[in-house]
Amino acid sequence: MCEKWVGLLRQYAYFWPTMKHLPNLLTLGNLFCGCIAIAYILTAQPYVYQNITDGHLQWIMGTEQLYMGSIFIFIAAVCDMLDGFVARALQVFSPIGQDLDSLADMVSFGVAPSVILYKCLWDANMQNAFDVNMLAMAPAFLIACFAALRLATFNITTTEQKTHFIGMPTPAVGIFVGSFPMIMWYNPMNLANVLHNKYCLYIIIAVLCFLMVSKIKFFKMIPTKKGMKYMWPQLVLVIATLVAIPVLQVAALPFAFILYVLLSLVTKYPDAEVASV
Repeated sequence: MCEKWVGLLRQYAYFWPTMKHLPNLLTLGNLFCGCIAIAYILTAQPYVYQNITDGHLQWIMGTEQLYMGSIFIFIAAVCDMLDGFVARALQVFSPIGQDLDSLADMVSFGVAPSVILYKCLWDANMQNAFDVNMLAMAPAFLIACFAALRLATFNITTTEQKTHFIGMPTPAVGIFVGSFPMIMWYNPMNLANVLHNKYCLYIIIAVLCFLMVSKIKFFKMIPTKKGMKYMWPQLVLVIATLVAIPVLQVAALPFAFILYVLLSLVTKYPDAEVASV
């Protein structure tokens, strides 16, 4: 099926030369969605909620805007996946495309998740005080800093990255953090309480930053070779996530992220095919 789509793309590219720009257009779509996501997230202002039972006042974050921000982060992830697929199918590669992809990823999966965490920390700190110190929310932007470091490292080591990544890919971090507003919206298994705890948020930020610049090897979602030996981690991840969706609902997204980390830790990679991001 995949080879069929590749053949169709090449056939259309032959008759329609402008299709060679399609990968960059998808990358710009990634960037555009990342910008829209940030705009939505920044409009999520907290408001005061009065409990009708005891009259207690509590700060509540405007989760609807955060929810829309998550949707656009996920759309950006789809564009990011498609631009690489189309570029390989059309055999169109250029330094501009690579740098443009990194810049788009920086916005969609670095800055946008940082703004989500900033809003979450704002909400967590406002539950205890009306006046929040900016320094209490500043750690959220470490995600953007470490994402920039990771992407810069990727750009100078691309030729070494054939079979897997070294360090957590930034889109995975973006999707993981992008699931937070949905968890706050639907609150499966009361997981929203975790996102209302500032210490839990600080730990999450520290772990994500470490994973992005670590030497841990992570498998690619598109196997570089055929055969169960090379494809089993991807199959386990996809099947387990699909099975978890009816049970965990939106919490299946962070479940998939954690499973991705665990599977990557137990997957064996040939030393001759080491790759890094």
